[in-house]
Amino acid sequence: MIRSVRAAGIAAAVFGAASLLFGGPSFAWQGDFAPAVRYTAHATAGFQDEGFGLNGIDAGKVDAGKFDAGRLDAIGGHALASFTERMVALADAAVPRPRSLEEQVSAYSRVAVDNAEQECLANAVYFEARGEPLPGQLAVAEVVLNRVASKKYPNTICEVVVQPWQFSFINPRTGVFPKANRASAAWKKSVAIARLAEEKRATLLPTEVLWYHADYVAPGWGKRLTRETKIGLHIFYT
Repeated sequence: MIRSVRAAGIAAAVFGAASLLFGGPSFAWQGDFAPAVRYTAHATAGFQDEGFGLNGIDAGKVDAGKFDAGRLDAIGGHALASFTERMVALADAAVPRPRSLEEQVSAYSRVAVDNAEQECLANAVYFEARGEPLPGQLAVAEVVLNRVASKKYPNTICEVVVQPWQFSFINPRTGVFPKANRASAAWKKSVAIARLAEEKRATLLPTEVLWYHADYVAPGWGKRLTRETKIGLHIFYT
């Protein structure tokens, strides 16, 4: 979604700029614009550079007796690259860039959950990973969601979380949740992580990652699995 919006923003910027620069109907680009892979400073984006004309040169200053086609091509290519960079900068200024996980958690943090399933996921994040960095919390939420989608585990978030002997914070005999401190910043972040994970607004792990454990324990089942990555104190497996 972000990529398509950014691509549309770039295309719109090029369309408008082409009309201004070339003094007539905009020409059609051959090929597609790829999404920008880096960001320029929005505050400094513009057309302030000198000598940015058609093909990047002043035709009135070309000496016919000293014409160098190779140099002209090089100058034109440089100007086109510069033009493209400026269009990307304008699009970045017009269309919000992808936000960091920290920024998204800040925007999504709240006490209330949307439904019972989200509450179960927020509890899993809170009790399993509230002391972990945000990527570690997101990874725990993704493991729960991966299990739901895997068909190897129950079909709902709550059923996955309360499954006996799976998550250490759950009483395996009763399936009862401990009580989270809902006035804490940690709970609000857990709700944010649950929401982001459910909506796929932030992802870290492949869908095959279904298991994890803390690095200070060594369960026997870990030897039978493939280690995927370590985030914070947790090691994740496929």
